[in-house]
Amino acid sequence: MKHKYALGMYEKAVPADLSWKEKLTAAKDARYDFMEVSIDETDEKLSRLDMTKTELRRIIDAQFETELPIRSLCLSAHRKYPLGSNDPKIEAKSLEIMEKSLEFSAKIGVRVIMLAGYDVYYETSTEETVLRFGRNLEKCVEMASRSGIILAFETMETPFMNTTEKAMNYVNKINSAFLSVYPDIGNINNAAITYGNDVLDDLKKAQGHIVGLHLKETVPGKFRDMMYGQGIVDFPSAIKTAWEMGVRRYVTEFWYLGEADWKERLSFARKTMGNLLDIQEKRAT
Repeated sequence: MKHKYALGMYEKAVPADLSWKEKLTAAKDARYDFMEVSIDETDEKLSRLDMTKTELRRIIDAQFETELPIRSLCLSAHRKYPLGSNDPKIEAKSLEIMEKSLEFSAKIGVRVIMLAGYDVYYETSTEETVLRFGRNLEKCVEMASRSGIILAFETMETPFMNTTEKAMNYVNKINSAFLSVYPDIGNINNAAITYGNDVLDDLKKAQGHIVGLHLKETVPGKFRDMMYGQGIVDFPSAIKTAWEMGVRRYVTEFWYLGEADWKERLSFARKTMGNLLDIQEKRAT
């Protein structure tokens, strides 16, 4: 019997040199429901946006052969090529990446693209970069509306958009069915410590606009490369709150760092977060 929730594996949780079929098989063996693919700022990942029909067919065939779909895309390439950049060439590149990411997603079956909540990252954030980000975001949402694919903000580690409330400012302003929020509970946790606000109250400010929840472990000042149990994120409370808000899609976000036991780590993460989701599912029956 299928669960009432779907729990996905982040692509970077497994070795990068695995084939598409091997990555999806690893996710399925660990009992995940789907995989979230990455388009980051590296040339290797960006090259996916210019794949040939043959290369795209390999991704599609791997999904059919393993019976495990790719349903979301983490688009972090805008860190290097941000929508708010002062450089016209980088600005143009950011919009090109968005358009190609939507085309890539449509071809392989992705339903949701996670947007990095940065106006700029390697540049200094100014009033101009914020305004430019807003203007270009409107263009991105228009592209998404045409493609029928949802864009959703990830809450990040920088002050520009490290809370759900900040993400909702843009969601409310643009007011489109194709712009939502995809919070990272670990990043929200660190922001709450910085600002003294409540993690769950912040999460609730996106009621009706959360398409999924990234389950990531953090500690103050550290935002990645941690396994569950090594940080201070209150996952039971976060999942309970998200479930009560109607959220049914989740992704475990952690990274493969060369560990020989990466398959065991994958199963541990799936079991740890899956058990918490099972509790909510049982309460709802």
